[in-house]
Amino acid sequence: MTNKNEEKNLPAITSYPVFHFSVKQNNIGVISIYVAGDKVNTLKAEFVDQFYMILQQAQAIVGLKGIIIISNKPGCFLAGANIRMISNCKTKEEATRLAMTGQKLFNLLENYPLPIVAAIDGVCLGGGLELALACHVRICTLSDKTRLGLPEVQLGLIPGSGGTQRLPRLIGLVNGLDLILTGRQLRPQQSLTLGLVDDIVPAEILLQTAINWIDKGRKNKTWLPLMLRLSELPIIRNILFAIIKNKTNSKSKGHYPALEKAILVVAIGYEKGVQAGLEAEAKVFGELAMTPESTALRGLFFGSSALKSEMGSFGKSATIHQVGVLGGGLMGGGIAYVTAARGKLPVRVKDINNGGLNQALKLSWQRLTKQVKRKRISVQERAQQMMLISGTLDYKGLEKTQIIVEAVFEDLALKRKMVQEVEAMTLNEVVFASNTSSLPIHKIAEFAKYPERIIALHYFSPVDKMPLVEVIPHSKTSNQTIATAVTLAKKQGKTAIIVGDSAGFYVNLILAPYIAEATRCLLAGESIEHIDNALVKFGFPIGPLNLLDEVGIDVGTKIMPVLVEQFGERFSVPSELNIILEDDRKGRKNGRGFYLYKKNKMSWPWSKKQRQVDTTIYELLNIQPKEILSEQEIVQRCIMLMLNEDTRCLDEGVIRHVNDGEIGAVFGIGFPPFTGGPFRYMDQQGISNIVDIMHRLAQKYGNNFVPCERLMQMVKSNKKFHQ
Repeated sequence: MTNKNEEKNLPAITSYPVFHFSVKQNNIGVISIYVAGDKVNTLKAEFVDQFYMILQQAQAIVGLKGIIIISNKPGCFLAGANIRMISNCKTKEEATRLAMTGQKLFNLLENYPLPIVAAIDGVCLGGGLELALACHVRICTLSDKTRLGLPEVQLGLIPGSGGTQRLPRLIGLVNGLDLILTGRQLRPQQSLTLGLVDDIVPAEILLQTAINWIDKGRKNKTWLPLMLRLSELPIIRNILFAIIKNKTNSKSKGHYPALEKAILVVAIGYEKGVQAGLEAEAKVFGELAMTPESTALRGLFFGSSALKSEMGSFGKSATIHQVGVLGGGLMGGGIAYVTAARGKLPVRVKDINNGGLNQALKLSWQRLTKQVKRKRISVQERAQQMMLISGTLDYKGLEKTQIIVEAVFEDLALKRKMVQEVEAMTLNEVVFASNTSSLPIHKIAEFAKYPERIIALHYFSPVDKMPLVEVIPHSKTSNQTIATAVTLAKKQGKTAIIVGDSAGFYVNLILAPYIAEATRCLLAGESIEHIDNALVKFGFPIGPLNLLDEVGIDVGTKIMPVLVEQFGERFSVPSELNIILEDDRKGRKNGRGFYLYKKNKMSWPWSKKQRQVDTTIYELLNIQPKEILSEQEIVQRCIMLMLNEDTRCLDEGVIRHVNDGEIGAVFGIGFPPFTGGPFRYMDQQGISNIVDIMHRLAQKYGNNFVPCERLMQMVKSNKKFHQ
């Protein structure tokens, strides 16, 4: 990163609001980027003319050896194009012209007569990476904040400023398509290994290293490894495109058009040349910007950004130096792991026996070892992160902890006992956060000496995979306690939503009727595969019965009586589920539920390779599986109950606003992201159409499907959730 004081005595050729150009004493130009007023640097169309002017003036300087592009914003090179600029486009032609503007600028960079080095520190994503790809040399720092990637598909778009053409040619077709289609971000060492960058250095010598590269002159073309070159031969290339397309479609179920279009545009570039590829890229970018899928995904992006801003409204958080976790089980171990690995905070786990402590430590060791094997962290980093986690059988070492997360069994008396024990430690202003999934937090805090310090933090399993956490204050919780809980969640890499203090909170309230209806479909004779596959085709990551296995059948069913007690019979579940529990079927945790699971396998929990339907459950339930209902009918039965409950949660203040509901459903239970969330989905389908479907289902399957009052009123007034 450049130092402004370093350059104050050097001649400034020109300076704009975003770009500052100066000439170093060894006749090397430096373009510094700084977008004032924003946390990150983003590209806007109005910046392009500034960049053109600087490049033209630089070219006129006699004896200039080359140019370095660097950022003056710590931790951020360029975070990409400004998303609102894309959303402001009214037509596909307007969005296409926007892409062509970026292409024209980056073509100028690529063909510039002097060597240009991108000196990258921090995030370099989307249009930022496309800019770097157009430079002749790329250097990045070893900083943990440095990330390189093209995440456009996550917004329903494709790279629009040359990324689809330059990236595959730089790192190979297979590697390039992988980054484009997944949107994943690379760390510095990964970037160097793939050839995305030419060098990685400490931040302190980034500028000097870039100067040294300029002194070397233009870099010679780097040849791809033999296997990557062979994969680009026409015959092999066409086979690869076909394989990648089929694999992508099988995963996306056709819900994400940007994926198929990205493959098409890359293929055009290889078949007809880069210029044809660029033209196709700009055209497709414009088309995708107008799709409902991209609109919905951008809506989630804006919602997440707004949520982060809102979370600062609760005042000052306590400064967190250490975190305590009560309970070393699956949830406690997961919370300890994300606290240490992502939050870089010391965490002390308390359990009643060494077995619980060992389980928590083992979970972190396994997760970190997987990171080592994938070359995301070093062996030394694994050791450093493991050193942050310690265990205890009493409360020693927790005396100065700022926040303690309780993750014991879902038992009200036990959780109250934990509160009393923590308060007896004479801790200074410690926040007690209960990881409860259904018990109202005001009941847990009922007999507390300091109820203002008590809050719920509802994590989802597996903790290291699920991005959401629900933050649930009760009427006496202080703003500082809320702020501290949100701060911890943020450090753990979580997206936090504030939820009302009712049984089940938000996510479980909308999830319970969805899963219950899936079990009714099963008891009516539909096969497990048919039910789960229908919802997966709709867009969920896994089906409802598979999800109940993951949550734990014992845990999932234990929540239901609590919900029935507060909200009535609409949350009741078929009594036959007790038969499943009595047969010792808990789901993945004990290897048998609706599915059978292979043991001792470390894999992503939703991997099909690790499970198969347990057909003996049909005999247990005395049913003959058959496919009578259509997939659409199954989807509607499960989804409509969820949508009805979503609306009630909004109406009754369980969620503060529509945005919280969208984020909670997508991040918490995997509601199909391409819809933008349940409320946007209802808007897209039409509220009147949703109500008609509910009425039809109510006539056929019972009063649970009768639409709630708010939906009825919205039909009468012709309103939408997103106006």
